[in-house]
Amino acid sequence: MEMHHHEVSIWGSWQLAPEILIPLALLCYLYIRNTKSPEYSVSLRQQIFFFSGIATILAVVVTPVGARAMDYFSLHMTQHITLMMLSGPLLVLGTPSTFHPTNRIFLTLTNPWISWLLYAALMIGVHLPAPHNFIMNNPWTHTFIEVPLYIVLPYLFYFNLLDRNLSNRRMSPAFSVISLFLMMVPETLTGFFIYTNPGSLYNDMYTLTDQRRGGSLMWSGAMIIDTIWMAFAVYHWIKSEERRSIEVDAEIAAEQKLIKDFE
Repeated sequence: MEMHHHEVSIWGSWQLAPEILIPLALLCYLYIRNTKSPEYSVSLRQQIFFFSGIATILAVVVTPVGARAMDYFSLHMTQHITLMMLSGPLLVLGTPSTFHPTNRIFLTLTNPWISWLLYAALMIGVHLPAPHNFIMNNPWTHTFIEVPLYIVLPYLFYFNLLDRNLSNRRMSPAFSVISLFLMMVPETLTGFFIYTNPGSLYNDMYTLTDQRRGGSLMWSGAMIIDTIWMAFAVYHWIKSEERRSIEVDAEIAAEQKLIKDFE
């Protein structure tokens, strides 16, 4: 990724970002090829989710948002919010229903506690003054480490929480809601402290107005987007309880019928 285009207007700044485009193209190819296989079950809704997730990545990587993310803190935050809170969940919802890897590394990284801690550590860590200044002064870390992590770690986190086929959760619906709620705390507090800080946190790398704009985006954006995913999780919690109630009623009806048959 080419950064620091101060001589070019914001809206005239675009980039190819092959280090992101090539892996995404490969991912789309594998997705399309595998969804044609009878062993994979992918609905139209899941395909829409998946390609919407790809579109959100492109929207903050190749566009001026990505091209100028190292020049403006507000654009930097817009990129992070989109990748962490929209792209990751959408890709999870678009994952084939039969995708259940047994690889030990994948299972470890998608462990609810580990994935939560990794996600929170990334969210808070890269916005602390020292790590952020290092990343900004070394653009390769943003290109090859930070952005890929903002795509991969959210996927691992949401993989446990959102149903890819809207049923058969890997963890209880109640725990999913609680985990999403708890994640709102570091997300919103990060934005709050950045916004309310009276001076520059990053050695005057950005204007104070831009810093506060980025903080407010994180603060308010995290609350809005997290609320949407929580509502999504609550809805499926209710639906799962309804299914359980129907199953219990069916078992009771079957037992009563069995009793009557013996009478």
